[in-house]
Amino acid sequence: MSTGISPQVAEQAVHWLIESQGADFDPAQQQALEHWLQADGEHQRAWAHIQQVNQRLRGATSPVVHATLQAPPSPARRRALKALLLAGVASATGLGLQSHNPLPGLMADYRSPVGQRRRLPLDDGSLLRLNTRSAADVRFDGQQRYVRLLEGELSLDVARDTRPLVLRSDDGSLHLDSGRFNVRQFEGYSLVSVFSGMARLQGQVLLAGQQARLAAGHWQGIGALDRNIGAWVDGMLVVSQMRLGEFLAELSRYRHGQLGCSEQVAGLRISGSYPLDDSERILEMLEVALPVRVRRFTRYWIKVEAV
Repeated sequence: MSTGISPQVAEQAVHWLIESQGADFDPAQQQALEHWLQADGEHQRAWAHIQQVNQRLRGATSPVVHATLQAPPSPARRRALKALLLAGVASATGLGLQSHNPLPGLMADYRSPVGQRRRLPLDDGSLLRLNTRSAADVRFDGQQRYVRLLEGELSLDVARDTRPLVLRSDDGSLHLDSGRFNVRQFEGYSLVSVFSGMARLQGQVLLAGQQARLAAGHWQGIGALDRNIGAWVDGMLVVSQMRLGEFLAELSRYRHGQLGCSEQVAGLRISGSYPLDDSERILEMLEVALPVRVRRFTRYWIKVEAV
């Protein structure tokens, strides 16, 4: 059954269900949930379905399911419950996830949660970094080095080795020479950035100082590298004349809940370097840099409006 619900909205519904079942779910959070529901019909469809999935779980006979549901509150229980709910969402009788199944990210070799980044030295001397809400598999053997981006964004410093290194996303497979590369997966394409080295794709080459979209196994729109793309590895969000609406969309990748702005201010331009580990400070800086105010309905629901 295809319901036209995106993986992102499905995961938001799972997040809200888990939050609403917590002992500390307060009236302000309930208001934020209601706002999320009213914001889009897709949210309402996802919420209705996740409620059905939750009921099916509670009627299941599996010992694993029962152990998860009966476990005392803890981060481990939340992760296990999220995995069970997403399994129900992605089942044959569940949501028609439009582009990918979110479960592989939960079962990945390496993953980073919302708002966190990971630095992972690999066995060959390469260095893998995962951005917020990202996941990857790594497989090395005697013939090949293989890295699979399952979701989100990674940076890879490839060490010299006699074995080729293949980097795969949903959109194609790249052969990478030693160097530094950044790959971010979007809906329908991956953005590949080459800081040093060379990326090869079916005889076509992306050189150092270039970036391009990778879609359906082909390069699209090869152009000059935007070096600000890699600033996240240093914990920074660096932008130049970016629309405020786009800026907040980027910042929201590092936060839970809803972060947006009114149409009146969405087109304002913003430049600067902002520390990703302190998104609240970034929001405070917006009120200094632009004619806007930040309305905090709850910690999960924030809207930037005109003064």
